[in-house]
Amino acid sequence: MANHNELGKKGEELATEFLLKNGYEIVARNYTYQKAEVDIIAKKEDVLAIIEVKTRTSANFGDPQQFLKPKQIQRIIKAVDYFVNDNEMDVEVRFDIIAIVLNKKGLSLEHLEDAFYHF
Repeated sequence: MANHNELGKKGEELATEFLLKNGYEIVARNYTYQKAEVDIIAKKEDVLAIIEVKTRTSANFGDPQQFLKPKQIQRIIKAVDYFVNDNEMDVEVRFDIIAIVLNKKGLSLEHLEDAFYHF
């Protein structure tokens, strides 16, 4: 497996652990619909948090959350709309990013709630 795939998997594991410790229930991981993949779908109370995990080894080329493109956001929104309707869920939906920088110096994790509104 390529190093970037391993880094991505590690980031998703760290994000899942973080969410569980903070009272979220993991509803789905790596949910795919058409051309979109949603990293983590988590629920806390009546909020369905759609989590995009961005993991990097350095912030030298920008913060991890800056690597999310508008087309990718559109695909994620479409996938989540399908997921919510298909599962007949009555929840508020929020789109978050968990940005992780993981390297030899340590770990930095930032949970950005309502992140899609900040682009």
